[in-house]
Amino acid sequence: MPIDRTALHARIESPEMLDYGVYLSVDRLLDCQKPLSAMANADELQFQIIHQVEELWMKLISYTLGEIDGHIQRRETFRVLSLFERVNRLMRLMTAQLDILETMSPSDYQAIRLQLGNGSGQESPGFRLLLELPAPLWKSFVASYGEGAGRSIADIYDSGYVHDDAYAVAEAMVEFDELFQKFRANHIYLIHRSIGMGAQSLKGRPVDLLNAGTRHRFFPELWDIRWQMTDRWGGEYGRKRDSISGDKS
Repeated sequence: MPIDRTALHARIESPEMLDYGVYLSVDRLLDCQKPLSAMANADELQFQIIHQVEELWMKLISYTLGEIDGHIQRRETFRVLSLFERVNRLMRLMTAQLDILETMSPSDYQAIRLQLGNGSGQESPGFRLLLELPAPLWKSFVASYGEGAGRSIADIYDSGYVHDDAYAVAEAMVEFDELFQKFRANHIYLIHRSIGMGAQSLKGRPVDLLNAGTRHRFFPELWDIRWQMTDRWGGEYGRKRDSISGDKS
């Protein structure tokens, strides 16, 4: 017997509300999408849900980064690391979720794109907030684990390296930075798949300008120390070394 789509849609949009649903405000949550009868096509529901879920994850990430900042200021390292682990798992989840949108054809996306007005992902309130939060995090780290503790980044990573609290927190920050940039890069490939990088954005600007964002780093000092160390080591050990294979060429 085929599925009665009319009855199915009615149950999707007006579910039975027991305690669990009341606690989670499921009725309000499911009302955040367009009515099924008003969808531009069958793919618009997934488009709205995925982007709404991303906003929820970014809300949680932003809240958690605020908590992390307080723990950094108090040098509560174990809590800093456990919360960064949460944030970094969320970043991986957000990146993986974008892949679902690649099941949508370019033609179907065009019909949805017409519903956005002049809006684009760059206007995401969650994304814009996340871009602001790393700067105060960095100041707190420097004050608590870096210069405020009498240590430079070079000391933490090289000259005084002991794989201690400062190093562990710095690496958690690097991982967050890396995962955020991977999320941005994955979004670029999604644009490649859906509208192509040569197209004009809804703001009238070339979409390939988004590539500049993937070159951004939240904590450049933590990235730069790596090549600085490598160059110094190269100067000490010699950039040209004898081959271990015995090849003299």
